[in-house]
Amino acid sequence: MSSFRTSELSDKTFENDGLRFLTVKTPNLKGRGDICLFVPDDTDTLVDLPIYILLHGVYGSSWVWAMKGGAHHTAKRMMDSGEIRPAILAMPSDGLWGDGSGYLSHNKRDFEQWIVSDVPKAVYENIPSASKKSPLGIAGLSMGGYGALRLGSEFPEVFKAISAHSAITKFSEMEGFVEEPLDAYDLEHGDNDVIDSIMKNPKSIPVLRFDCGKGDELIEGNRLLHAQLLELSVPHQYEEFEGAHEWPYWQKHLESTLRFFDRNCVNS
Repeated sequence: MSSFRTSELSDKTFENDGLRFLTVKTPNLKGRGDICLFVPDDTDTLVDLPIYILLHGVYGSSWVWAMKGGAHHTAKRMMDSGEIRPAILAMPSDGLWGDGSGYLSHNKRDFEQWIVSDVPKAVYENIPSASKKSPLGIAGLSMGGYGALRLGSEFPEVFKAISAHSAITKFSEMEGFVEEPLDAYDLEHGDNDVIDSIMKNPKSIPVLRFDCGKGDELIEGNRLLHAQLLELSVPHQYEEFEGAHEWPYWQKHLESTLRFFDRNCVNS
């Protein structure tokens, strides 16, 4: 029995490059939400495939990780070469509120539970090679990195690994990207920075990595988060590379996320 009132999955006859498209209606969004999926070829007989959730940044939607980032091509190349094992990429929209929902609960819609609960259910209820037993990794870029770091830390029982690229680390940093004033988010709580989420469960954070480009305007926030995690003795991996807040950087460093997830989400 489906968890959703309505669910529409694309027809394999018309799909390309392993991409599938799924739309479900959920009370958390008070409407429909979209998910772009990459499902590797010849995995129909496999079970419990890992699900790697990739969260997009501001302005985008469920298509951008694939159609601007080539995430499915990167994953396929790495799987075909044996560098990583088969896994499903789930690339959901953020709920399409304003320039970016922040993956937070606000304005009577639960964008957090859309990602944490609805997206995994939608995948394993529609893709036979996934199941409730599928291990989950969560990653993202920019606003999506903020979402991945927050949600992975807030729900350590759900996710096995967290990765972020060029992440917003403080809610106040959203102001530099979105048209909406931050008070329009009408947030219930004031503790919405990444470090606030981590401090709720400092001893049970899933394995964690994040990186940022040295030319990125968010670099200082990432360095501060790294220092805070060191002070809290939270195990993590932080790296800096050449690059800015742009797609060529994210296209390149997605490989690090996929290797990290393969090491930490897939049972050997």
